[in-house]
Amino acid sequence: MRLKKNISGRKNEQGIIITLVAVFMLFVVGAMAALSIDVATLYTARSEAQLAADAAALAAARVLANSGATSDPNSLSDGLMTSAWGLAQTVALQVAEQNQVGGTNLTAAQVILPPIGPGGTSANPTVTVKVQVTTLPTFFARIWGTKFVTVAASATAEAYNPGTSGSGAIPVAPVCVKPWLLPNMSPNPLPANPRIFDPASGAILDTNLLGWPTPAASGNTHLKTKCSPTSGGTANCLPASPANAPAAWQYYPGTTDPATGSFPAPSATSVACTGCAGFNPYQLSIAGCVQTPISCYSSAPPSPAQIINIDTTRDANRDTETGDAVNGLTHATANGWGDSVDTAAPPSPPFQFVAGFGNPIPGLAGNAMMVSDSLVTVPVIDTSTWPPATYPQVQIIGFVQLFLNPYGDPSPNGHIRTEVINLVGCGTGATGTPILGNGASPVAVRLISPP
Repeated sequence: MRLKKNISGRKNEQGIIITLVAVFMLFVVGAMAALSIDVATLYTARSEAQLAADAAALAAARVLANSGATSDPNSLSDGLMTSAWGLAQTVALQVAEQNQVGGTNLTAAQVILPPIGPGGTSANPTVTVKVQVTTLPTFFARIWGTKFVTVAASATAEAYNPGTSGSGAIPVAPVCVKPWLLPNMSPNPLPANPRIFDPASGAILDTNLLGWPTPAASGNTHLKTKCSPTSGGTANCLPASPANAPAAWQYYPGTTDPATGSFPAPSATSVACTGCAGFNPYQLSIAGCVQTPISCYSSAPPSPAQIINIDTTRDANRDTETGDAVNGLTHATANGWGDSVDTAAPPSPPFQFVAGFGNPIPGLAGNAMMVSDSLVTVPVIDTSTWPPATYPQVQIIGFVQLFLNPYGDPSPNGHIRTEVINLVGCGTGATGTPILGNGASPVAVRLISPP
């Protein structure tokens, strides 16, 4: 009888232990679940902070890229970069404050930027933005006395211009490049050397061209085609034609066949603008965006030299076609004037842009903006030897970024008024894989940290 009583007692003890273990496990699992919710919230907030830092850094770098400051080799010493930096700071804060971390919009106090100016060099300024939120609330961690935690993230973006980096710089490859092949000749009468870039190093030779607007009263220096038929009916783009000789600010049209052209035209359905219906491939490549990256010269693998073809086809209407396409691109028809360069500021960098009455974004007219459809990239070709041995094939050695119709003037005759915003040279000494950046600007904008 005593033996049976002991066995029965042990069974009762085992039941109590199982109950205690179950209660303990329930507490542990509950605590782990609660902790996992806080950890997930923390990681989500950390990702949101990183996205905010990335966006703010890229926006600030884009301001520096479009300001023209990277095209001035002395922008750090002459104060140009400092002037552009003030605008870049403002835009970085505005972009960051549009982001939420932990369900709350960031404030200026939570966004940290360098107080003096960007890092890097005149050609390659860098912007580092840090986002730090010290009051992210916890939920279940309050049990251990932790009511708030801190999340932080930082990002560094670069605006890269090889034109002032010297021979051997990495080339760039922007998209949305317009099919206008400009000879390496400056239209500015001031410099003694008429070239825009050094063909070998890509160095900017005419720094006075930065900010240069075509004269309002004269069409002789407006951007225009070199390849309209002469009065005798001969196509100027033939290599044997005397009229084919390069001239400043007179471009050779690039081939735009959608299948085989150097500037394959986008589809007509992707080009939506007033007056753009019925455009041919050449016009579509102007009014729309050529998605194929167009790179500078690269003398070494893995990026071979990119050869571009001149369109030698006779087109008696090319000037008119160009004018109509430019007006469609810049919104300078039907609805009023297009966008413009801010004339309240001096006609020099840092550039700012103002929306015109024809701008398609409701309510934007008359307000400052960071980018514009009137801001385009145009390739510069090497014309040291003319015609080239492989004509109509030519070699790109740089880019100019132009603001078209800077005062909102329509261009019915195809002679386009321009203002020079950026100069980006690569020359024949560039090496390596071209930097694509994140947009149409020839000054590539990219995140360099975090990778």
